[in-house]
Amino acid sequence: MSVSKQAKRRGTILDEIMAYHRQQLPRLKRAVPLADLRALVRVAPPPLDVAAALTRPGVGLIAECKKASPSRGLLRADYDAAALARQYARAGASAISVLTDARHFQGDLVHLRDVKEALTPIKQVVADKGDPRRQTGIPVLRKDFIFDPYQVYEARAAGADALLLIVAVLAPSELADLLALTRELGMTALVEVHDDAELETALACGPQVVGINNRNLQTFEVDFENTGRLRARIPAGVAVVGESGIKNAADVARMAAIGVDAVLVGETLVRSKDPGRAARQLVAAGRAGS
Repeated sequence: MSVSKQAKRRGTILDEIMAYHRQQLPRLKRAVPLADLRALVRVAPPPLDVAAALTRPGVGLIAECKKASPSRGLLRADYDAAALARQYARAGASAISVLTDARHFQGDLVHLRDVKEALTPIKQVVADKGDPRRQTGIPVLRKDFIFDPYQVYEARAAGADALLLIVAVLAPSELADLLALTRELGMTALVEVHDDAELETALACGPQVVGINNRNLQTFEVDFENTGRLRARIPAGVAVVGESGIKNAADVARMAAIGVDAVLVGETLVRSKDPGRAARQLVAAGRAGS
């Protein structure tokens, strides 16, 4: 398939995904009313500080639990989100991302709940001026196609500490409203951008964390130089995450040179014969320059 046809197909897939989610939302609201989600949120443990987890020395790793993708199909036959998350956590991942889209990625909010429960007993030692042996939990991010406040409450009720907001699929007013609600619930939003216009929209909302997708949506090529250019426009105080196309220690080193605070890696880890070992290698590469 030619690059142009791939690009068109990518746009078609994204449109299909969003259309499906918008179509399904009324059914979800009938099954679990918003009032019920709000009640669950009120009694849920407080979210962990994702921005703090991503801005420790070195380049942190957001390790992803992803069963399948629209382009690659099934990624891991013996997929177990909770087991993967435990391996990632013990390898030193700064945070765990969980795909919850059912139709296109074979995910589920149950996977996120399972991951959160599995990680609750696991603590990481964090260097702190006041207490150099302070321990903290490992935050969990809901990765999905979020466009409605109901989905934000869904994420918090399921235990998410953070969620993904993709600028490419949101109007500026939608992004601002969803980001405000995310903050109101104590969570953090990873606001994903691909180009200058999207970054401008994102920065206007004052995000804590911006993710730069390394993959050019027109050519499908991984373009770290574009990431570096966008990184230069992001002000101090905003955590920056490099996404897509990061496969090995050398890629992490390149991201470190660009100046990102963390990288998000999914397919490489999920498809690995030993995801824990693969994660440890990326974590070690991220700490090498700190």
